[in-house]
Amino acid sequence: MIPVTVVTGFLGAGKTTLLRRVLRDPAWADSAVIVNEFGEISLDHDLIAVSEERFVSAATGCLCCLARDDLTRTLLDLAAQRAAGAVPPYARVLIETSGLADPAPVLHALMQDAALGATHALAGVVTLVDAAQGAAALSRHPEARRQVMLADRILVTKPDLATPPEAAIRALNPVAPLRAAVQGAAEPGWLLAPAPPPEHLPALLAAMQAEAAARHTPGLGAIALEREAPLPALALTLWLQGLAEHAGPRLLRLKGLVALTECPERPAVLQAVQHLVHPLDWLDSWPGGERRSRLMIIGERIPRHFPARLLAAIEAEVAAEAARR
Repeated sequence: MIPVTVVTGFLGAGKTTLLRRVLRDPAWADSAVIVNEFGEISLDHDLIAVSEERFVSAATGCLCCLARDDLTRTLLDLAAQRAAGAVPPYARVLIETSGLADPAPVLHALMQDAALGATHALAGVVTLVDAAQGAAALSRHPEARRQVMLADRILVTKPDLATPPEAAIRALNPVAPLRAAVQGAAEPGWLLAPAPPPEHLPALLAAMQAEAAARHTPGLGAIALEREAPLPALALTLWLQGLAEHAGPRLLRLKGLVALTECPERPAVLQAVQHLVHPLDWLDSWPGGERRSRLMIIGERIPRHFPARLLAAIEAEVAAEAARR
């Protein structure tokens, strides 16, 4: 049987950072990863793939909104490729859900599909909660609450930035073991150890399925920006400031790979959660050799063309100022 661990958590909780760390550990490098993202372009695929470990990507979109047959097909096809020697052998599968995913349909597929159950077994659900933004996410978003309710283990990330919202977590899930981790550091053995689902799981899954109409926060959307030309660092800074001032708490998540004029040969990894922008992380090379910036914005009621028009206006202003000097 192939154990399957579902890694979930709201936008910006640090799921991709965690998986990169797990795959760098030689004891856990023999893992296949399925990543699902909300939006038009896939970024987590590249952020994990640069580790040169095995990687499988599901279609972009929200896994909780796709037919469960898609997940079943992906897992069974991957297992068939493993048996045929078409892919390197792997010991387990890690599924990183979108930050907006309700894990319930994923668990339904793993627990109820006969063909899948013959070869795969649910090892557990690991939910990440951002210490800095977690309390607000749990208060505002039903997706975040369901992710915590279904957890077998809960990892609180970024505890150095804020006091972990343990009371809010325990109100939703009083039994799951809970730990804190700085910058995604955690013991893979603790995270990925098999955990039987709680006794109330079947009833809980049924109740969550009944809430399908409220699966996503109203007004939620993803905006993709792609550009070929490198971007001046000053323009990027001013654009981030303008975006935060305009959207405020409605800017849930921003991530991407950016080509900066000052260092175009190496991509900068941009990560932001609401008003908090993380320091740039530099990759050694461009995934796939494509040197173009790709940015994904997830927010509430943000006009679709506003980010691109704001960036163009700021870049033009920065270029004009440089020409006057």
